Amino acid sequence: MRKAGFTVIALIVALLVLGAGTLSAAPGVQKTYETPMSETSLLGTNAYAQQFFQVPDYWNVESATFRLDYKVSQLTLNDLSVVTLKLNGKPFYTLKPGTETNQKVTRSIGLPLEYLKSGVNELTIEGVIQTRNNSDQMCVPTQDQGSWLQIFDSSGVDVKYSAKPVGASISDFNRHFLGLDTIQDGQAGVFVPEEGDLNETEAAVYALSGLTGVSQDTSHPIPLLPYQTSSLQGKTLRILVALSQHLPADIRSKLSETALRDKALIQLIQNDQSSLLVVTSDNADMLKKAGRFIGNPALMEQLQGSSKLVDESTEVNTPAQSISRYYPLTDSGDKLTGPSHREKSYFITLPSNRSIAEASKLSLDFRYATNLDFDRSMVTVLVNNVPIGSKKLSAELAGGDNLELTIPKNLGISGNFTITTAFDLEIKNAVCTGNQDQMPWAFVSKDSVLQLNTKDRTDMLFNNYPYPFLRDGSFNRVAVVLPQTQDNYTYAALSNLFNLMGQFATSNTGEIRFYKDDVKDSELKDRQIIAIGSYADNRYIRENNDKLYFQYDKQGEGFLSNEKISIEEGYGKRIGTLQLIDSPYGKGHGFLAITGSSSEYVYLASKLVGNAGSLYKIFGDGAMVDKDGEVHAFRFKKEAVSEAPAVVTQVLERGDVVSFMIAFMLVLALVLVSLVLLVRKHRKKRRG
Repeated sequence: MRKAGFTVIALIVALLVLGAGTLSAAPGVQKTYETPMSETSLLGTNAYAQQFFQVPDYWNVESATFRLDYKVSQLTLNDLSVVTLKLNGKPFYTLKPGTETNQKVTRSIGLPLEYLKSGVNELTIEGVIQTRNNSDQMCVPTQDQGSWLQIFDSSGVDVKYSAKPVGASISDFNRHFLGLDTIQDGQAGVFVPEEGDLNETEAAVYALSGLTGVSQDTSHPIPLLPYQTSSLQGKTLRILVALSQHLPADIRSKLSETALRDKALIQLIQNDQSSLLVVTSDNADMLKKAGRFIGNPALMEQLQGSSKLVDESTEVNTPAQSISRYYPLTDSGDKLTGPSHREKSYFITLPSNRSIAEASKLSLDFRYATNLDFDRSMVTVLVNNVPIGSKKLSAELAGGDNLELTIPKNLGISGNFTITTAFDLEIKNAVCTGNQDQMPWAFVSKDSVLQLNTKDRTDMLFNNYPYPFLRDGSFNRVAVVLPQTQDNYTYAALSNLFNLMGQFATSNTGEIRFYKDDVKDSELKDRQIIAIGSYADNRYIRENNDKLYFQYDKQGEGFLSNEKISIEEGYGKRIGTLQLIDSPYGKGHGFLAITGSSSEYVYLASKLVGNAGSLYKIFGDGAMVDKDGEVHAFRFKKEAVSEAPAVVTQVLERGDVVSFMIAFMLVLALVLVSLVLLVRKHRKKRRG
């Protein structure tokens, strides 16, 4: 809990995971999208919370309602207490919390449509909960713990809308395809021919991973499916990736270009029921290039026509991610206003295999109001909600202050992280002063910069996943060995696998190859291998059973007990496992076995690496899961004893120390030269 003043409730991350919302169809074309609110409390006489929700640009919004479920302190004086709602910073509704102080109260409040905007909208709930009659003008503490308003997680924003029809352009199709309602309602899918070849699967996965990287709903996967009648049901927005000879005749007859030996065609075909984006070529390499084009969101957004030809000269690659050493926190500066505790968070993007090394620093430049109570005002910096340093504010430095901090290397941060600047802006006698939105204030300058030193994390552990399959945001020569037969569970496992990897990938230039289990070992020696299937239908799992942490029994029907856990014979047939071992086919490479006694349990295991919400459940290098969702994760590899780095290595990693040593050596050299010249001068005098 936070004390005093306008308490900022950090809800942004949870509330922008929009997959938590629900979608329901109303009669006709009207739909309702619900964005739930996390449970929170407004504490103190003045406090506020925030709710974020999205409105895609292809929605025709008919109405929007905020459903507020709350309970208020029994000490509340209703005549003196108010709750004010703001939409995108504009106040639109004020209510009295009521006298029903010991029970849940529900209010439905319409949101003004003129304040809504396309994209992210912010709803602010500000509470002034008074528990004392202040008619005698006596000072009342703002951190009064008897003043509270509890907001339940059944609260949320309901938007009623009708979706605009998909336009005739590929860019409009792409916006609809990636819409948060489209994916959650299961209307989108990427398809490959039912009896196609693995080149088509590769091209489709390039497209799929790029699409999931910009999807507005990361909790629901975009499925990869075989193009068959049962799979098409309910999918009104489809992408079909196929060599031209594998296209259905009715689709091929509608293509605007059929001479596709040295190029690929991307074409939108529409009817009253669905929109189909066809990606096709006679040439497997050109089909893969077109798949990368689909996986480049910037290019897809620029296609205003209904077709696009991709040839040898077409640029399809996304810009390579640069791992910079300097990260400005803000482009133009950020202002924080209001008394007491105020926060501003900055999201820093790093590849998942990169971790913070020694000598990483933050230089925070800021200024603030001069009317603060400087005995009680301060700024604190947090990294992933862990405080790393604070500074007391002062009147002398109000016009320009600076805080320099070293980021502790023992925070164990790898991949993306958040830096938060938290200001406590206290005013003298504030408890007797009316609330003023613009007073006091603090400003984080654009000169604030993060100097980041990173190192590559190369341990074969789920803690570093999706490494080794992704490195610096790009697919790292991945080889996927599929089972002999592929059913719907196999496709669902592939969907899980590459939906999550796509969320981490920042480049479409990496390489993924698909193989059946009859591939030669020599083709896998320099690749990161993912083997999917059971003991019976994947040779690479069968032949490496003795190297797995969860090993199959002699019949290959179930898993045996191991050094970490006892497994009952029948239970061993009803679990799926993830096992990350060193590749037997190439030193320094990884081998991930996604396996179970049948394809159903293979799919069950794949769900653990299917979205970021499940990934936190696993660690180490081996995990098992059953149908009840019971997960057990272990580390089997022995932890290497880390040796203290040599003094020379530590010195060379410190740029400031190196600079000092160079300056010292130059001064020393200058002194030595001066001494030599003086000695020579005196010798000449003696000779004279």
